[in-house]
Amino acid sequence: MTEKALGLAAGLLFGFILQRGRVLRFDKQVAAMRLQDMTILKFMLSAILVGMVGLQLASQLGWLQLSHKPMNLGAIVLGGVLFGSGWAVAGFCPGTAVGALGEGRLHAGWAILGMVLGAAVYAEIYPWLKATVLSWKDWGRIALPGVLGVSPWLVIAAFAMVTAGAFVLFERRRL
Repeated sequence: MTEKALGLAAGLLFGFILQRGRVLRFDKQVAAMRLQDMTILKFMLSAILVGMVGLQLASQLGWLQLSHKPMNLGAIVLGGVLFGSGWAVAGFCPGTAVGALGEGRLHAGWAILGMVLGAAVYAEIYPWLKATVLSWKDWGRIALPGVLGVSPWLVIAAFAMVTAGAFVLFERRRL
C-alpha cells in the first residue's frame, strides 16, 4: 500500500471513528464548549493516549524517529487563540469539519473555507509574525520526559492515570 493510500485509509478510519463517537454533532461541540458534555474531551484524551503509546512504541521499535517541534511561547499562544476562537465561532475543529462535510453537513464547508483562508493569511503575514510574536520565547526542541529526566513510559503512565481519573469524575457527574 502506498503512503497516499495508507493516509487515505487512516483518514477514512478516523472519520468513521469521529462519526461513531458522535463528536461531529454540533450540539456535542457546543455542549463541550459550555462544559456540559465531556464526550469530545473524552474522545480527545483517548486519542492522545493511544497516540502517545503508539508513537513511543513505534519509536522504540525503530519504525520512526521522533522529531519535536521547537517549544515556542508565541506560537503556542497565537495557535491556541486562533484554534480556540475558530472552534468557538465555527463549532468545528479541522477534523470534525471535514467529518461533518463527509456526513453531508454542507455548512461545515464554510468552516473549512475559513481555515484555508486563515492559512493563506498566516502565510502572507508570516515574515512579520516571525519577527514579532514567534520570537517571544523559544525553549528549543524539548519533550516532557527529557525535561523531567524520566522515561517516556512514566509520562505516559501518569497521563493515563490522570485521564482515567478525569473519566471517573466525568461519569460521576454524568458529563
